[in-house]
Amino acid sequence: MTGTIGAVLQVLAIAAGSPLLVGVMRQVRARMEGRAGAGVAQPWRDLRKLMRKQAISPHGTGWVFRLAPLLLAGTALVAAAVVPLVTTASPLDGVADLFAVTALLALGSVALALGALDTGTAFGGMGASREMTVLALVEPTILVSVFALSIRVGSTNLGSIVTATAEDPLSVISPVSALAAVALAIVTIAETGRIPVDNPSTHLELTMIHEAMVLEYAGPDLALIEWASAMRLSVLLGLLASLFFPLGIAGGDAGTLALLVAVVAIVVKVALLGVLLAAGEVFMAKLRLFRVPELLAGSFLLALLAVAASFFLA
Repeated sequence: MTGTIGAVLQVLAIAAGSPLLVGVMRQVRARMEGRAGAGVAQPWRDLRKLMRKQAISPHGTGWVFRLAPLLLAGTALVAAAVVPLVTTASPLDGVADLFAVTALLALGSVALALGALDTGTAFGGMGASREMTVLALVEPTILVSVFALSIRVGSTNLGSIVTATAEDPLSVISPVSALAAVALAIVTIAETGRIPVDNPSTHLELTMIHEAMVLEYAGPDLALIEWASAMRLSVLLGLLASLFFPLGIAGGDAGTLALLVAVVAIVVKVALLGVLLAAGEVFMAKLRLFRVPELLAGSFLLALLAVAASFFLA
């Protein structure tokens, strides 16, 4: 029962708090750039406005276009339930495998790319092509970097990895963890379409990746996509925090108070990572598109070095 309550709490926290995280990041950027900003709750107001509009599908699109937002939001919610953020004793712990979570994230990205291709527009095809290029480099890096952490545990189950780190916090202070953390941080930026890989606030043809795929969506469909994108950002930042700083996460014998403390802990950790990411974006410029594969290839190399170091130190 404790694990079930913890899983429900982390899904609710991700679903309700993800738009607020985006609002906090926008507010941080606005303040650092000398602007007032629209407020932390603005993303929720935008979602409410979009949900009240009429859903419109471009002429010639089929069920793939209409299903993509639902699949993207569904995979994000399932990932929020599976990844150990509040508790490591989730009833879904049996499927909280590294490969399963990575496949969920990839499924959402592929669904959105197929929806963009279904429109038959030049922007949709361009965005889908660029997204698949990024995906081909991001997903292997996630697999290899977390696999480096799983070697000392002997399991690819995310709950087991987080539990082992929580029981021995000093194990994080190692070359393996440092290399894996840098690799995961880079692919998190790429997977969520943040600077320097992508700019979520631009509509320039030469720079768009994610935005090019969602130009034809409107109303509730666009609201689902924006909500799902915010949840994916929260899940990946939460996974990064749980793997390398699992302070406050609840175990299998935790009580109600421990679960509430764990919710507060993950909210604080994700918010801090979001603030750091937003602050870093102020001082970084977006990379040219042909330089993005070089950056992601470098992160994959770091993940491979983490695996090699893990076998060497084992």
